Amino acid sequence: MKPLIAALLLAMIATSAMANKRINIAFAGRQVSHAFNIRDLVMMDRISDPQLSPDSHYAAFSVRSTDYAANKGVNAIYVLDLADRSTAAGKPVKVADKASSACWSADGLSLYYLAPADGIAQLWRLDLGGKGALDLVNHASGVQVSHAPLDIDDYKLSPDGRRVLLSYAVFTDCTTLACTKGRVDARDKDKASGTLYSKLFVRHWDTWANGRRNQLFVASFDRNGQLPAEPTLLSSGIDGDVPSKPFGDESEFAFAPDGQSVYFDVRIAGTSEPWSTNFDVYRVPVDASSAPKNLTADNKAWDAYPVPSPDGKTLYYLAMKKPGFEADRFAIMALDLGTGAKREVDPRWDRSPGSMTISADSKTLYATADDEEQHPLFAIGTANGEVTRLSGDGAVEGYSLAGDKLLMARDDLKHPADLYLASAAGSHPKQVTHFNADDLKNAKVGDVEFFKFPGWNNETVQGYVVKPVDYRPGKTYPVAFIIHGGPQGAMNNEWSYRWNPQTYAGQGFAVVTINFHGSTGYGQAFTDAISGDWGGKPLDDLKLGWKVALSKYSFLDGNRACALGASYGGYMTYWIAGVWNQPWKCLVDHDGVFDARAMYYDTDELWFEEKENGGTPYDHPENYEKFNPVNHVKDWRVPMLVIHSGDDFRIPITQGLGAFTALQRQGIPSELLTFPDENHWVLKPHNSVQWHDTVNAWLKQWTAKDTPKAPSN
Repeated sequence: MKPLIAALLLAMIATSAMANKRINIAFAGRQVSHAFNIRDLVMMDRISDPQLSPDSHYAAFSVRSTDYAANKGVNAIYVLDLADRSTAAGKPVKVADKASSACWSADGLSLYYLAPADGIAQLWRLDLGGKGALDLVNHASGVQVSHAPLDIDDYKLSPDGRRVLLSYAVFTDCTTLACTKGRVDARDKDKASGTLYSKLFVRHWDTWANGRRNQLFVASFDRNGQLPAEPTLLSSGIDGDVPSKPFGDESEFAFAPDGQSVYFDVRIAGTSEPWSTNFDVYRVPVDASSAPKNLTADNKAWDAYPVPSPDGKTLYYLAMKKPGFEADRFAIMALDLGTGAKREVDPRWDRSPGSMTISADSKTLYATADDEEQHPLFAIGTANGEVTRLSGDGAVEGYSLAGDKLLMARDDLKHPADLYLASAAGSHPKQVTHFNADDLKNAKVGDVEFFKFPGWNNETVQGYVVKPVDYRPGKTYPVAFIIHGGPQGAMNNEWSYRWNPQTYAGQGFAVVTINFHGSTGYGQAFTDAISGDWGGKPLDDLKLGWKVALSKYSFLDGNRACALGASYGGYMTYWIAGVWNQPWKCLVDHDGVFDARAMYYDTDELWFEEKENGGTPYDHPENYEKFNPVNHVKDWRVPMLVIHSGDDFRIPITQGLGAFTALQRQGIPSELLTFPDENHWVLKPHNSVQWHDTVNAWLKQWTAKDTPKAPSN
């Protein structure tokens, strides 16, 4: 590396380190040894979206840092030279502020990303100089290449780099982006605030419907690398969102290898969108000369995440088999684009993979999946469906493939995500970033141990314990018994910025959690077992797991334990308040289902409620009442902290208010914490700190050794 470039990199690194140090000193003494706490958690740099350059020489990735004073996270793009071994080797360099969604050009000489220009998310390009030289001296700032009047939500470059797919939220009866912009501006100026709806979704996740749809466009770069202000609409006539709301991304659309056609998935809205999971994969010519063609109309369940093979002969995608079930197993499907024949690639693999990447020779697909308590990366042979696990323990949160190299973002219960470089076979992984290392060196975390036991019907169930950071043999500790949400989810060996067991271990609690029937990673039958039985098999597993944990780990004080959970975990907390309250000194319920019948009429995604309860409440009211917590309120007695947020449309705030009313009316010690500006999750840094401080204070109040018994109702 040239001396001038090396000096620049070192100066940038030193400046960044000094800024971080100032924040750390100002934020509760993170430079001295201490127990890990929520203030450590909210200030951590969050690594995501690894992108390996085509020659595997560079890694680009996103880092979310926390501006605590501004109460928000700030995204930036970093680049790491993976090959240079000079003075600044292994030191990532920030190349774009307030930026996200990095993507390498086909030749690896430029990096594209999204960043605001005059408050609108636009596409930018950063030219990094000649091959093998990260020339930040001569190319220190990006060039804006899009100039549309609306935010770009997602994008994807064509294989030859000549075109780009763009997703914009538009009014579908507008023929230009400018039309949508004009209508939005007019609405903002209108003094009448009412909105008239004629169908669901009226609101979804945390957003009220505004009449706009995510639609897919294509644009070509001119000779100067610029895009036109008005791209070409590809999803014309599609009444649906591309990508899907609320969490869809660029994995839902793709160019064909020759760049002449585009694949995307979408759920047609019509009047049935809130109770349908019928996504389909479409193909459309890149010049929009004909309408999109549905390639998977025969399957009435979920088809999505198209991945064309590099040879252009096959389209791979993920498909479910059960209509209306969002937690069905995703099978990997192969569509022969010449004959139209379809086959399942992995029928013997009882796991549900996420979005995929394919090797250059079309022989191997890569995907992550829950696998017991881990979330590793797998390679799947396209010819025979043979599955090979590529990563070790922990969770792979993102990955990128280039030639014979893999770049993975990996974490576990004791370490937040960092990047690892490995061969395409997963061998010889090497950690190449060390974000948060200095802070973690001073923050003590608890050790983790997994255990198995015979659960419901004598079937194997898994759980784990986290020891408190001050663990000493022979001592006993109060317990936080955490119940995961989903319910088709799991408490895996992975780092979390919401329900992180280490925040409780740092407060002197031992943590116990159980992956009960309904959890993912243990086979589809195990996941399916919870549907229609929310208060049955999972409760049996929790009871048995608690008993086993107490017998196996003598440091758990079963007389000083509180149960807590969110979403389905919150439902279960309300449920055990009435039917299994004996072990608990206190309960904490975050965004839980209190009244199953009312929940159906208040929530957004009706397919979930109908699948889990075997239909609608007016056709099958008995199913909604069978395990309904509201029917057992008379048996509540344990002190409870209820937390619910105003922008939670998945489980609306009336559920939390109803539970708090039930507690207060019976004189049960209780508190209500509500955030008017949060959704189903608590995301803002200050709110996260307040959430944890409130929960920890509640747990300590009721698990103190001299705490009097709560009054019975």
